[in-house]
Amino acid sequence: MNPLLSWLLVNIARKKLEDRNARKTISKKEIVPVVRNLQVELTHAIKKYIFISIGVFSAGFGLKGFLLPNHFIDGGATGISLLLENITTLKLSLLLIIVNLPFILLASKTINLKFAIRSIVAIGFLAIVVHFIDYPIITEDKLLIAVFGGFFLGFGIGMSMRGGSVIDGTEVLAIFLSRKLSLTIGDVLLIINIIIFSFGAYILSVETALYAILTYLVAAKTVDFVVDGVEEYVGVTIISEEHEALRIMITEKLRRACTIYVGKGGFGESKNGYDKSIIYIVVTRLEIAKLKTEVDKIDKKAFMIMGVVKDIKGGMIKRKPLNH
Repeated sequence: MNPLLSWLLVNIARKKLEDRNARKTISKKEIVPVVRNLQVELTHAIKKYIFISIGVFSAGFGLKGFLLPNHFIDGGATGISLLLENITTLKLSLLLIIVNLPFILLASKTINLKFAIRSIVAIGFLAIVVHFIDYPIITEDKLLIAVFGGFFLGFGIGMSMRGGSVIDGTEVLAIFLSRKLSLTIGDVLLIINIIIFSFGAYILSVETALYAILTYLVAAKTVDFVVDGVEEYVGVTIISEEHEALRIMITEKLRRACTIYVGKGGFGESKNGYDKSIIYIVVTRLEIAKLKTEVDKIDKKAFMIMGVVKDIKGGMIKRKPLNH
């Protein structure tokens, strides 16, 4: 055989083998992220539905162990359902679905379809729990009913929200109306609940409506604790000439990570361009006092800006408490 032909055939064969191996490598590279993404999706989905399940059982306990046997009401869609349960022959389990259904349909357009589906599952599960599980009646004391009924209901709503769903759909309506009107979500929720409590005072009694307001306040505060966390995080921005000493103190003494970015003074003329190093750190509210003390030791004139941080992920936030 001609040597040149042999060389060409060998190189063609080698090229085909390299292409085949390259395709295999690309396929493996493409498959690995897909598998990893599926694992993450599955893990997050399981976690979400665990949160929703805990929330549903807690809300069911608040409703059947406290509010429902004593003819109490709450705010939101749950309050509307409890109010209708008191004046109609329909079961609360059915009313929870009927009242929340328009809000969930609105959620599919206002938020997204996945959120709406999870919410339908959560509300349906709550209806089943309320209908079939016989919770013990804990107390007949009205104050305890209002406080602890609101607590367990709020805990349930908050856990469901942590799971990416709602079991009380009025917040969806509040989001929708806040976009259409010049009102905040809180304003819309306040208006909705004033209407509910007014009907409660008219249909049931003023005393029941007053206890309902207490129940709602306890539930709302509990939701805040569950969703935002008991330990509120604070983002602190520090501007100081002693930025290097502050950085060393934060990272070595307080054992915290911090972010440093450059800035430029706005007062007067800055001839050196970006002449300021700005430190940013996230701590809990309980740790603010210790941080202030350590900063004052280095620079009493340091400019500090603090703002509440709603949520955090990753980083070195709680490696070691600052007050140790």
